Amino acid sequence: MQHVHAPLYEMLLKHADSKPVSFHVPGHRYGQAFGVDKAEREGEGLESDFIKEMKEAFAAIMKLDVTELSATDDLHHPEGAIAEAQGLAARCFGAEESFFLVGGSTSGNLAMLLAVCEPGDYILVQRNVHKSVINGLKLAGARAVFIMPQIDEHTGIATQPSLAQVQMTMYLYPQAKAVFLNNPNYYGMSVNLRQYAEAIHQSGMLLLVDEAHGAHYGLHPELPGSAIAAGADAVVQSTHKTLTALTMGAMLHVQGELLNRSALREALATIQSSSPSFPIMASLDISRAMIEAAGVEWFEDALAATAYLRKEIEECCSAIEILKPNDDRLPVLPAYNQLDPLRIVLWDRTGALSGFEILKLLEQQGCWAEMADMRHVVLLFGIGIQLVDVDRLIQACQAVEVIIASMGRVIAEQPLASAGYSMFLPESVEPITFSRVSKGTVIRVNLADAVNRKAGEMVVPYPPGIPIVYPGELLTMEMLDYIKELASSGAKFQGAEDPAMQSIAIVE
Repeated sequence: MQHVHAPLYEMLLKHADSKPVSFHVPGHRYGQAFGVDKAEREGEGLESDFIKEMKEAFAAIMKLDVTELSATDDLHHPEGAIAEAQGLAARCFGAEESFFLVGGSTSGNLAMLLAVCEPGDYILVQRNVHKSVINGLKLAGARAVFIMPQIDEHTGIATQPSLAQVQMTMYLYPQAKAVFLNNPNYYGMSVNLRQYAEAIHQSGMLLLVDEAHGAHYGLHPELPGSAIAAGADAVVQSTHKTLTALTMGAMLHVQGELLNRSALREALATIQSSSPSFPIMASLDISRAMIEAAGVEWFEDALAATAYLRKEIEECCSAIEILKPNDDRLPVLPAYNQLDPLRIVLWDRTGALSGFEILKLLEQQGCWAEMADMRHVVLLFGIGIQLVDVDRLIQACQAVEVIIASMGRVIAEQPLASAGYSMFLPESVEPITFSRVSKGTVIRVNLADAVNRKAGEMVVPYPPGIPIVYPGELLTMEMLDYIKELASSGAKFQGAEDPAMQSIAIVE
């Protein structure tokens, strides 16, 4: 392994080693607030085991949890270690400039939209985007034209719009400022964006990409290529999802001259905290440093683990199926041409168990997956996974297989249970105006009474965080039936006031 250089992390260590005396925020004073208590100093008692464990758990990170000092740096005006760390990240990920995000990819999505769109501007948006994109459209006051995603015929999962769909929408709305795509989806399915970028730039528009689940893309020959390498103008990646940053650690990569970077910096300063977490930023720096030091070898164990799992499941399980690359099952119409090998999507081929039920069975065996829908379970194989972990997952799958066999269902071609909602949406290219201003009185009604009414709230199964319904959207019977089915299957919702989804807000 090459020498590891992480300037932001090293700066924090140097400052901690200087034994600083804090007369500034944060209030824990480098963890000293959790030091020896008065009773112990006076010999009146000993700390409880809980307090000792708490101190041990947080002591190291609190030593690095500082604020903007002359010895540190400022995320919103970086001149020292943060500036160097962001420059190294840009080099590592192939961007011209990279920005650290401490609010996850959500903050990057919001900033991209605010930087590109003025109130009333048109933007072309993939329909199955994360809820943060809808919120960004609201904040920007933009007019969105939704582009329908393709549906994978084998799984029923929504992927990305076809190039032809994007080109047609650009033809209809040449005044649009940008095209916003989500690539890959939560299931690791994606398209190579090079031709998209070329076509979009020929139309004079920007390509903005939410690549939250593809921070590792382009870092190993067996992984899909990254959006920035394909020519996108701005790309958000959740470094905490598939690399090694702390939760909420993400990056925004930019290149080219089409994006107004001054407007982007202003948007980031507006969206991000004025007191960003130095431990999160340091973890972004460390993640990049490890990539450069270890190279492609850093991903070898995880890639070997997924290959081992696929082989073992194919040999020992007849009912459980794992998603394969599209090339392995041609001539199915390709709704995607890249599949993340570090993301496992599995389901019951007999249809006896839903994805939510399989998820619970795996949890009972101590295996905790990323998410489930009505048909599938999604599992992430991260850096550092061991074969012993995979063996435990295989044993859990075998236990699920026994349960499926006891239910007496035969393996047959099952009707597709949609993992998304796209097949229920009208094929419309009418622009939708998003605004934070209410457009009418909002009331709650039973789902059955909401048909052909306009939604007054967002309905978001989480995970994956993709809205089924956005405010102002016309509610169809199919959409409402799907919401009811999701709720009865055990899905959790955000955005909606009624967590049981027996009622929904509508606009009178």
